[in-house]
Amino acid sequence: MDSNVPEHCPGTQSDDAGKASACAGCPNQTICASGEAKVVDPGLELVKQSLGNVRNKILVLSGKGGVGKSTITALLSRSLALNDQDTNVAVLDIDICGPSQPRVLGVLNEQVHQSGSGWSPVYVEDNLSVMSIGFLLGSPDDAVIWRGPKKNGMIRQFLSEVDWGNLDYLLIDTPPGTSDEHLSATTYLSNAGLTGAIIVTTPQEVALLDVRKEIDFCRKVSVKVLGVVENMALFVCPGCKTVTEIFPAKTGGTKQMCLDMEVPFLGSLPLDPKIARCCDEGKDIFTEFPDSPYLDSLKNVTDKIRKLCNTS
Repeated sequence: MDSNVPEHCPGTQSDDAGKASACAGCPNQTICASGEAKVVDPGLELVKQSLGNVRNKILVLSGKGGVGKSTITALLSRSLALNDQDTNVAVLDIDICGPSQPRVLGVLNEQVHQSGSGWSPVYVEDNLSVMSIGFLLGSPDDAVIWRGPKKNGMIRQFLSEVDWGNLDYLLIDTPPGTSDEHLSATTYLSNAGLTGAIIVTTPQEVALLDVRKEIDFCRKVSVKVLGVVENMALFVCPGCKTVTEIFPAKTGGTKQMCLDMEVPFLGSLPLDPKIARCCDEGKDIFTEFPDSPYLDSLKNVTDKIRKLCNTS
């Protein structure tokens, strides 16, 4: 392969914009090729201004669906907010076609209000808020059938028109993979001080294969990988206490993959049926099951993220 051929979006400022092989099939290919896209998007400055009082902006990514990315996002937000009542945390759900944060955080039937300063996020706790397209749908069963440009516009609105206020952490829950939503988020946040990305996976090789692609994506778009969280690593039977690997790690698991890819390993979280129950019912595991051993593992991951953010 010719080394000059880009393997990803060349960017609107490139001479190859709209002409590279990576541009094939992109809904913006025509406008990029025409040169009109080289005009600086005013949304970049709007996002920078809107997020000026947000200390840490963190993308939560996964290579494939079903690894518990949205669950981990919600649990990390609760854990970060629980640590200190003076710590303000928010979750932005940009999984446009599959918004799950309203249900997981227990605010499914809440409404978004708009004021002169923009949309107000929905508050889960005094220091924990969330914004999602799920609040804007007529019913939780409504399908969002949008092409790329409309998704991109919605993400820009969320980043620039929500009155987030002063935040210590903004966790951005993304859809699986590396597509329109990810490119939009990284483009708008590149000018706003993006802290980095956390990648969620399960131990089996079929999931780790996609995580390697996710890490490669982050490197190509200049996003720092804060680390990888291994979810559903082990299952401990609540009756007989037998430990079972539901997803066997045939090639050394996430820890070995992190060594190979030279990215931080943030820790492993077990498979706990109580987590699924709390998420389905929108309840807080910290108050429902405060003695759960799962919370010790989650605290270790949270502590590492907090240290990484304070030193980045």
